[in-house]
Amino acid sequence: MPSAATAAVKSPLVVHEETVSGRCEAYVANHPLATAYHHPSWLKLIASAFGQETRYLTAESAQGIVGVLPLVLFSGRLSSRIFGRFAVSMPFVNYGGVLADTPEAERALLERAIDVTRASGGTHLELRHTYQKFSDLAPRRHKVAMRLGLETTSDEQWQRLDRKVRNQVRKAEKSGLDVQHGGQGLLPLFYGVFARHMRDLGTPVYGSRFFDDVLSTFPDTTRVFVVTLAGRALAAAVVHWHRDTVEVPWASALRESNPLCANVFLYWHMLTFAVERGFRQFDFGRSTPGEGTFNFKKQWGAEPQPLVWEYWMAGGGSVPDLSPKNPKYALAIKAWQHLPVGVATALGPHIVRNIP
Repeated sequence: MPSAATAAVKSPLVVHEETVSGRCEAYVANHPLATAYHHPSWLKLIASAFGQETRYLTAESAQGIVGVLPLVLFSGRLSSRIFGRFAVSMPFVNYGGVLADTPEAERALLERAIDVTRASGGTHLELRHTYQKFSDLAPRRHKVAMRLGLETTSDEQWQRLDRKVRNQVRKAEKSGLDVQHGGQGLLPLFYGVFARHMRDLGTPVYGSRFFDDVLSTFPDTTRVFVVTLAGRALAAAVVHWHRDTVEVPWASALRESNPLCANVFLYWHMLTFAVERGFRQFDFGRSTPGEGTFNFKKQWGAEPQPLVWEYWMAGGGSVPDLSPKNPKYALAIKAWQHLPVGVATALGPHIVRNIP
């Protein structure tokens, strides 16, 4: 008698857009390779906070759902004029591409995603994976995730730290820094630091509504961390966890706080939070190998893990580069860095919604 998996492969596959999320939630919850961002709630959150059109594709056999693909369409007026039309799974985060039980289901989801991209007038489709799933798609390996295996106690984690890092933590403590973590009540402090930091980088900032939606949608799996000195926020982060891993998708520190080691103090307290609650991995987020944030994360003992973004191109050609490293954005970035923080914060959400 054939196994359920074999039957699923042989059953005709149908890919459609799921309108009732309960079955998808169950599939994602039980799939060993699922990330937090495969959950339908993340797609709804992005649609609400950024106003983008979304699709939640499911592949089904006679046995039920055998694959899912959350998809966001970038086809607004500003996006089309400056960045073009395209589709991404999943934008604004590091993970969330094709999730399926079989290569056949993966391929079926890819083909439907291409059809959706074509129908929307898109020039390309981007899928964010941790390894290359499709040999006929063009890959980019420009980023890595930085992950650290955690000890079972904070004392053991402390002993694993580089001596330089331990000295920086002690310096932060002697500087009178304080740290707190909580929910939405801390978002204004976080956002003040985040918006200033993004302006300094020359990058448009997400709207505060996005982070408010993250905290309200996932109150049991998200926290805000803020480091202060005499009540002033110097460094802050939003963390999100899934299964045995705590991830830091968004973290910032004011440049003038570097001599106080505020950013080091922030990360040490996020690590102890994770260790004391029994998590086994700490994901520092993505970085470009060799750059400053990569080296900062590496000093904690984090190791690079592959991130492979795969592309289907409507007319062939080179893979698109919408990153700040693209030379054609250099003048815009330099100009943005000279905007008043209030102006950059007001304008940023209208622009960044078009940049995945």
